[in-house]
Amino acid sequence: MARTNTLGVTPQSEDFSAWYNELVLKAELADRGPVRGTMIIRPYGYRIWELIQGELDRRIKATGHENAYFPLFIPEGHLRREAEHVDGFAPELAVVTHAGGKELDEPLIVRPTSETVIGEAFARWIDSYRDLPLLMNQWANVVRWELRTRLFLRTTEFLWQEGHTAHASAEEAAAEVLTAVGFYEELVRDCAAMSVIIGDKTPGERFAGADRTVSLEAMMRDGRALQTGTSHDLGTNFSRAFDITFTSAEGVVELCHTTSWGMSTRLIGGIIMAHGDDRGLVLPPRLAPYQVVIVPIGRGDDLAGVLDAAASLAARLQEVGVRVKVDDREQLSPGFKFNEWELRGVPVRLELGPRDLAAGTVTLAARLAEEKEQVRLADIAAEMPDRLTAFQDALLERSRRFRLEHTRNVDTWDELVEAVSTGFANALHCADPACEDRIKEATTATPRCVPFDAPDEQGPCAACGKPSAYGRRVVFARAY
Repeated sequence: MARTNTLGVTPQSEDFSAWYNELVLKAELADRGPVRGTMIIRPYGYRIWELIQGELDRRIKATGHENAYFPLFIPEGHLRREAEHVDGFAPELAVVTHAGGKELDEPLIVRPTSETVIGEAFARWIDSYRDLPLLMNQWANVVRWELRTRLFLRTTEFLWQEGHTAHASAEEAAAEVLTAVGFYEELVRDCAAMSVIIGDKTPGERFAGADRTVSLEAMMRDGRALQTGTSHDLGTNFSRAFDITFTSAEGVVELCHTTSWGMSTRLIGGIIMAHGDDRGLVLPPRLAPYQVVIVPIGRGDDLAGVLDAAASLAARLQEVGVRVKVDDREQLSPGFKFNEWELRGVPVRLELGPRDLAAGTVTLAARLAEEKEQVRLADIAAEMPDRLTAFQDALLERSRRFRLEHTRNVDTWDELVEAVSTGFANALHCADPACEDRIKEATTATPRCVPFDAPDEQGPCAACGKPSAYGRRVVFARAY
């Protein structure tokens, strides 16, 4: 018999936005803060973030980057030193004008990103080519005053990591941009089980102050795109603004080439929307707070024996590296627990009762399966790592297949409009910002990226008919 969840979230097909908002709250991932647009990340959601941090931090440090921390407050004048940068962030800035009971001589910006404050420090720390490359990362919070907020996806304050590096040459900086993309691709693919498209942003979509922005774009279950990470080649723009120079081996003073790259807690929102269904979350095992939950079933004297067996099974699962929880809450019925853990997306649930013990079996309910199965109790711990790997692989393949099924090559305006209503449109594009504005006004879709792996192709822009500019198709989609 097919399983259903009785805890209740709006079906995705009825209202995807309502489904998402209800699920974040009911699965106890996050709650709303007291200031509009702020977010309280609850323990279950924060544990997912900790697992993301651990996976990404390991990759960052393995390539020689070091973690540091920079100030939350940035003098307003620092931002104004890079004109394009301040113009790009101006609508989202939170500004402190009073502190200590008086008006400040210079307003302070609450960190929206750290290129300026880190650039000022780099200028003091770098003297010679021997100081390069300088490879730094920080885990921090940032504030951007969003008009339309949604938990994890767009909040006034959110958590992220931001890498910042300085190099002696443009070639080294360009390589660094792709190194960071490699971190993100591995994390999103191998841990979050999300299939992504990687490519360059069009000039109108680049990070403010960057010469190049590379992004990773994933498709959500409603066909919209979510940017899961970005890496920026800043050229010498910030070095010129902040006098980040070095003396070369030949004794010449030169500007450094800098980069920045980041990934945030919006990836949690992506995991929710890329994998969840009408029963709730579906968490990839590598980022699930609990990979397995054991639900003991029984009453009176029978329950005591079941609890002992559940504890023993949990210990065996822990020995093979499985994150496991025994749900021994006596005040709740087994049925309620089944529905709750389905809603919270645990990859595998094990149900253990007196009859199971007598038969030497355990009932296994995998989150993606419609039917339960009986497994030998003596074998389940040894089998579980392979089962979790198979679950992770199946989730990634499902994400890849869904993206391909909802992506179309389009050659005309009407085809473009139709394709972005349900998914991604691959279209030849003229690169004219006015053309992008027209597409956005008519469909809310934007150019997500120019994919690295797209085949060479020339022809007229699907939107306006002018010659295409990139020699490849551009991905257009509605986005979060």
